[in-house]
Amino acid sequence: MDVIVIGGGPAGMMAAWAAAMEGAAVSLWERNSRLGRKLAITGKGRCNITNQSDIGELIKHIPGNGSFLYGAFSRFSPQDVIDFFQQAGLAVKVERGRRVFPQSDKAADVVDVLTKLLRQAGVAVAFERRAKALRIRQGTVQGVVDWQGRFFPASRVIVASGGASYPATGSTGDGYLLAQAAGHDVVPPQPSLAPLVTVERWPAQVMGLSLKNVRLRAEKAGKILAEEFGEMLFTHFGISGPIVLTLSRAIIEAGASGVQLYLDLKPALDVEQLRRRLDRDLQKFARRQLQNGLDELLPSSLIPVFLHLSGIDIYKTCNQLTKNQRQTLVSLMKALPLTVQGHRPLAEAIVTKGGVRVDQVSPKTMESKLARGLYFAGEVLDVDGYTGGYNLQIAWSSGYVAGQAAGRGID
Repeated sequence: MDVIVIGGGPAGMMAAWAAAMEGAAVSLWERNSRLGRKLAITGKGRCNITNQSDIGELIKHIPGNGSFLYGAFSRFSPQDVIDFFQQAGLAVKVERGRRVFPQSDKAADVVDVLTKLLRQAGVAVAFERRAKALRIRQGTVQGVVDWQGRFFPASRVIVASGGASYPATGSTGDGYLLAQAAGHDVVPPQPSLAPLVTVERWPAQVMGLSLKNVRLRAEKAGKILAEEFGEMLFTHFGISGPIVLTLSRAIIEAGASGVQLYLDLKPALDVEQLRRRLDRDLQKFARRQLQNGLDELLPSSLIPVFLHLSGIDIYKTCNQLTKNQRQTLVSLMKALPLTVQGHRPLAEAIVTKGGVRVDQVSPKTMESKLARGLYFAGEVLDVDGYTGGYNLQIAWSSGYVAGQAAGRGID
């Protein structure tokens, strides 16, 4: 066998296809009984394939060593990814934030297309085969040993076994052990995009409520860490959703516990505009109890919690509110406070931060600088991006470059 690819996720499938297209005999090892298990659940089952951005924008949204991927993105860009799937028969669409999805909104269709391409390219897929060790002699890869102790010779090996999040899908950190045994340093994995646990318990009362077009700001010791605009979700433990996940990276780096969050429920209105809007609603529903008078400003399930936090009697009629009480409501709508207690564990993180140190890998080919014929692709590397299609673009680009280089057998 010319090339063995370890891991049947997005990076591994792309790498195997690219290597086979160079004429190499390729074996793709997948420890599960089917390919793309994690890919099939991404984007809530819709699969945010990529982000239709230029290279500069991509790197800006990849805080974890994004510049390392400049060459890979140049070789296989978001537009190349879009063309790749469309030419394979998968129609795509571009949504808000330049996020690209399959037209069908089905991640399974992405997996099916890749599976078909692998079959057409002649890739031999070995299911339920897990790599235990790399065999390296005099600084050159010789092949792979599986967990049954069987040795499979190969002149090139691509490790694309993922990170350590969602272990039920097969991402259990195997690639880190393989890399370390080959002499590579591994930056300890930790959550990059993870839901947040709050000190306050009231989010559980509105569990399942999704807010769109809101702004969330994170502060610690009076310093703004970051802020994001978009969609978020309340859960039984705290908060999640796109803007929470994006903010979580900076929050986790800051130690998480004690970080103060401020939720702007009406970012399109400044304080004065919101005050006038509130006054109109209170006048319109003057004789209603307050708990029934904010329906046009807030989601109904949030109103009881919101009023409890304001300290205002929910049974007051709207026309009984004092000027100070109105100001309290406005202030709370513009900065609803939450306190971070921590974050959900690595196993529940969307993406793993950490992995094989990128200064020990060639950005041009994804080949190891320590062992000839050994390549890395995808989340096993110490690269990670925000939500919005950036992490899958990392997988496609690094997988393509590694596969092409390994398929050609070049250094």
